[in-house]
Amino acid sequence: MQLQEEQLEKAEFTKKSLHSGAISILAQATNTAVQVGTTICLARLLVPEDFGLVAMVSALTGFANVLMDLGTRDAAVQRPQITQEELSTLFWLTTGLGTLFTTMVLAAAPLISEFYQEERLVRIAQFWGLTFVITALSCQHAALLRRKLLFQKVALIEVAANVLGAVAAIGMAISGSGYWALVVRPLITACVMLVLIWSYCPWVPGWPVFSKGVKEMVQFGLNITGFTTTDYLAKAADRVGLGYMVGARELGLYHNAATVYENALTVVTLPLHSVAVATLSKLRDNVEELRRAWATALSSLTFFATLAFVILAVIGQDLIVLLLGDKWVGASTLLVLFALRGPAQVIERTLGWLHIAAGRPDRWMRWGIASCIVQVVAVLCGLPFGALGVAVSYGICTYILFVPAILYAGQPLHIGLRELMPAIAPPLIGALIAEAIGFTLQTYYLSDLPSFQRMAVLIMACVVVYMLVTIGMFRMTKPIKVAKRLLSEFLPSKLSRVFGRSPAH
Repeated sequence: MQLQEEQLEKAEFTKKSLHSGAISILAQATNTAVQVGTTICLARLLVPEDFGLVAMVSALTGFANVLMDLGTRDAAVQRPQITQEELSTLFWLTTGLGTLFTTMVLAAAPLISEFYQEERLVRIAQFWGLTFVITALSCQHAALLRRKLLFQKVALIEVAANVLGAVAAIGMAISGSGYWALVVRPLITACVMLVLIWSYCPWVPGWPVFSKGVKEMVQFGLNITGFTTTDYLAKAADRVGLGYMVGARELGLYHNAATVYENALTVVTLPLHSVAVATLSKLRDNVEELRRAWATALSSLTFFATLAFVILAVIGQDLIVLLLGDKWVGASTLLVLFALRGPAQVIERTLGWLHIAAGRPDRWMRWGIASCIVQVVAVLCGLPFGALGVAVSYGICTYILFVPAILYAGQPLHIGLRELMPAIAPPLIGALIAEAIGFTLQTYYLSDLPSFQRMAVLIMACVVVYMLVTIGMFRMTKPIKVAKRLLSEFLPSKLSRVFGRSPAH
């Protein structure tokens, strides 16, 4: 009887995790669609220099978003038990740090302007800094919702905030506000996010009490922050270096190509992080089940994400001109280079699942330091060759690091190459073959076709080749089964039966 109850509980937990994962991915896909749609509109209304100016400021000040909560959002989600006093203390700590960073950016605005030799950056930095204190006020409320696995509420809030911020930015661009449309957008989004998340989560913090539990969560979070800080420094090094070396226009081209790529990367990695951390952490006492759940999640993620980046790489040159216009043709090759590193980076981005689930954020921080050093060296090697050189060097660096990153993260859980390679090898081999065929068709056989027709043919060719390799050659069918199960959870009952599963089961 007890075994049967455990099996029912396990089935319900798995169902809830899949449901949460699907909601998070759907919400992130919606947010990405909003982001991409807004970028398309703003790119046609503004010039590359406008994007470059804002990228100069965001690269130097984005550390605040990383340090603001000291990693306590993940710590609060991961912790088995948490009290009102502990949550309240984390709230006031996060709010205090947000206020501190806003003050620091306001004071440093003239220095930022002097560093880039661009006087317009003073006011841009001052407005940009206001977002930090506003964002800080909603951090722990969002963590509380995620802790309760209320991902649907968080998803709705994020989508609504992004839509309203996008509408405001486009309206300002149409009215001729120039780069101010890009500056004000995150401020409006943060304000809407704060109002909505407080409405959905009417939790009122009490007085702070620095208990043993708070100290443990802060220590846990500091190790996470150690990784995210070094990871941010590695990511920001290219923008800072290019802004200093080549100026706002070339940085604007690089930034928008990177934005298209990073939106595609974010749509799968960011929402699954919260779900995977919450799910795998609850399986810590059953390592075998944890490894099984991790392998299923990683193989499914890699299977579908790799195909997406294969398509993006092959059609990237046509896509960016089609979406953003002819003035962005200089960003087309950059997008292709970014997309080529996508499959490896998707896998590498999952290392936090294992570090947090194992309760070893200290190892995550140590890996972040080593990885940051390697990536900064890669940027320095690429800078003399401009934006293209940086994109190439970053791609090489990603492929060098991604397997060691997962092996190091999986060591405490006894996850090694034997567990990793079945999940990632078939999609990577399929990607290599599909890209080779796609680029060959594009260069030698389809160059005379109109861009839209060429893109359609290339997408179909890449999908067919990729599926033949991964499913036909390697028999990798589990991700299809996972996708089928997720679809059956969300489709109406009649359509759900087409997929062979009733939602009542």
